[in-house]
Amino acid sequence: MGKPLISQRRGKGSISFRAPSHRFKVDLKYRDYDDKTMRAEIVNFIDDPGRTAILALAQYEDGERRALLAPEGMVIGQIIEDGPSAKAEIGNVMPLMQIPEGFPVFNIERSPGDGGALVRSSGACAFIISKDKKTATIKLPSGKTTRVNLKCRATIGCASGGGRLEKPLLKAGKGHFKNKARGHWYPTVRGVHMNPVDHPFGGKQHHGAKTKKGKGGAPGQHVGSFGAKRTGRKKR
Repeated sequence: MGKPLISQRRGKGSISFRAPSHRFKVDLKYRDYDDKTMRAEIVNFIDDPGRTAILALAQYEDGERRALLAPEGMVIGQIIEDGPSAKAEIGNVMPLMQIPEGFPVFNIERSPGDGGALVRSSGACAFIISKDKKTATIKLPSGKTTRVNLKCRATIGCASGGGRLEKPLLKAGKGHFKNKARGHWYPTVRGVHMNPVDHPFGGKQHHGAKTKKGKGGAPGQHVGSFGAKRTGRKKR
């Protein structure tokens, strides 16, 4: 086989595939978990190249400054609340147990105090479907549901930057810089358009190479789905 496959080069790691995290501006997390409710003023917005949503710089009452994911409709000078006794308004950070069912939320913690892990991309929001004694059932943007501890925090509203994918790139240069900001390889060539020497799926003759591969296959076979039980769309 010729050059190493892109998936193998990415797995090995090199400067071409390494995310430029030294350019990312902030470590995006909620403040330390406690039972206090604090007010904060939005003093500035931050455009972080490592994230698709806009960040808001919040000045808390105790003097601490912290970056938060900005919801749609937030403005500079807005006062937000962070804590269990905050009001259920857009931009406020609250535990799920205090947020009414049916409200849109984003930047949801997976476990209490982890700082936020779910629904953080631009324009995304989830909905609280139901609650029981310990957990809340949340419908994610993908349509799937998950159960999260009621003590986990979330921000009310939808993440800023919605409609980002609706505008076409129009030229390859914009795609180049878009992917370069996150260490993605661009442009990518599909294996079926390569020569047989370059990829197991390559070549114009002998179509139909299997995409399902065993977990113990040779490195040159490591393309496609590894140890998959099934592939393709589910038939109803």
